Amino acid sequence: MSSRSHVRNRFVLIGDLALIIVSVLGSFALRLDVSQLPFYFPAALMMSAVALLIKVPVYFYFGLYRRLWIYASTSELRLITVAVTTASVLTSGVMLVLITSGILQPGMPRSALGIDWLLSLVLIGGSRFALRILAEQSTAKHDSKSKHALIIGAGDAGALVVRELQRPSQLNLIPIGFLDDDPAKQNHQIYGVSVIGKVNKLADILDNQQVDEVIIAIPSAPGNIIRLVNDACRQKGIPSRTMPGIYELLGGKVSVNRLREVDITDLLRRDHVRVNDEKVGQALEGKRVLVTGAGGSIGRELSRQIARRAPAELVLLGHGENSIFEILLELQSNYPNLKLIPVIADVRNAQRLDTVFKMHQPQIVFHAAAHKHVSLMEANPVEAVTNNVLGTRNLVQAAIAHNIERFVLISTDKAVRPSSIYGATKRLAEMIVLDAARQHQRAFTVVRFGNVLGSRGSIIPIFKNQIANGGPVTITHPDMFRFFMTIPEAVYLVLQASSMQNGGEVFVLNMGEPVRILDLAEDLIKLSGLEPHKDIEIIFTGIKPGEKLVEELWDSDTALMPTLHPDISRLNEPSNLPTPNLIQAIKQLTTLSLSDDRAAITQLLDGLIPGATVTESFSDLQPLTLDL
Repeated sequence: MSSRSHVRNRFVLIGDLALIIVSVLGSFALRLDVSQLPFYFPAALMMSAVALLIKVPVYFYFGLYRRLWIYASTSELRLITVAVTTASVLTSGVMLVLITSGILQPGMPRSALGIDWLLSLVLIGGSRFALRILAEQSTAKHDSKSKHALIIGAGDAGALVVRELQRPSQLNLIPIGFLDDDPAKQNHQIYGVSVIGKVNKLADILDNQQVDEVIIAIPSAPGNIIRLVNDACRQKGIPSRTMPGIYELLGGKVSVNRLREVDITDLLRRDHVRVNDEKVGQALEGKRVLVTGAGGSIGRELSRQIARRAPAELVLLGHGENSIFEILLELQSNYPNLKLIPVIADVRNAQRLDTVFKMHQPQIVFHAAAHKHVSLMEANPVEAVTNNVLGTRNLVQAAIAHNIERFVLISTDKAVRPSSIYGATKRLAEMIVLDAARQHQRAFTVVRFGNVLGSRGSIIPIFKNQIANGGPVTITHPDMFRFFMTIPEAVYLVLQASSMQNGGEVFVLNMGEPVRILDLAEDLIKLSGLEPHKDIEIIFTGIKPGEKLVEELWDSDTALMPTLHPDISRLNEPSNLPTPNLIQAIKQLTTLSLSDDRAAITQLLDGLIPGATVTESFSDLQPLTLDL
């Protein structure tokens, strides 16, 4: 606490000394007739002395002189009530002892003790909240540089934003009103700020009132609401900011400091459904958990969300030391009491994995490590095979040998009727996990989903870089569609699915409607304050090897079954290879990888996987370069 705060609280202490005496004298004055006051004046003086000796130390004990009362809230009101009540009870006890022992005249009115409690509560509490009112009045006089902010959403987050904006800060924003679609909130006030309309009236309000900034304070708002607000603000030239989505805020707090510019992830938000949160917590709490690929986009978010569920130990396994170091620092800062173990290891090294499992004895494994870039894996099929297939085989064998309770493989929509090396190797990885679940009766399962926004090497950072360089933005085909989901949402659903697993399931996440890549690029250009096809050119370069126009999440001849979560489905009897065929296939792939026979690898993958067309897009003579 600063020296200024100490000075302020000294004045609060001095004020309390006076108020304690006033409270005691007032209790006698309210209880007795005027003619009786002189007779009981010695008792009042004695009670004042006792009250000063007891109440001030009690108030110190409860921290009433360590608070900045200009920020007083209901929690401080509860604290004051407890402190005053405790002090009054102790004071009353001492006074009753003095009365019964004959030190004070026995006729002293005992009801004065109760009146003193009520007066103390009013005076001590009132004095502190008076400080807050005075502070608010002094800060209400904003200078000419202050800007007017319109808040979208009059819920808990909106109320919190307004409360923080009304406090002294460097933001210089005055909340002038709320917009909210709830009819019950119309024309009502929150902290003195009125709900002045519904969200669809935003454009009219921006035209008719002075609004310098719009703040979207609805963490659960779907993308269509964010898009409506952002488009209206962009057309009027007014900046807008938003709260992160609810999945980003899991385990964190809503605050003005979390406000940021609207991002493409906000425009693609979906309605938030939270089911069985308690079950997820129970599945992870107190467990030893290992995450492979913990330095990657999915692995990092898995580590974050697992850490919030209070595991006994979290092992962060990855091949890249820098990325593991970064997530380790982040988690150590946010969860100082969590046991974190960084492990630098390659999943292709079976002996190293066995040592890690033996040393740390994980109970749950989330396998997110994979080579995932489609074009790079087309140019390097051996790496895709050894990492995605043989690495998964090594992990599964270690998990079986060390009696792992649950194993979850993170898979991809590109594993369905794969046209790429990457997709084919991930489908084989699925088969390995499912075969182990069937053969050994283990809770090993697969969670399959599409693209995630903002992951390393994904299309969003590439587009942003192209826009920052003035264009052009390059797209392979005008009718290219992809499923998209934010990383926090995908990981949240992975954890939900993992809590439902019995073993041998393929869970498929509801990715919503596929998004046209051209629309995605145009949205990014608009978010940058530019006009597509005018300020930034968009050109089409042709489909790359291994790409599909539209991805699929499951084979058309396989039925989807509902689960306890509306955004998670389960494949009914996913196709798999017989165990001998799978073992033989892995042996062949191992041999072909050692000889770097890329053409034979693709032919073998096509022969193993239903509907695979890897060979069609692969040329053994293709250059080992990329055109992004």
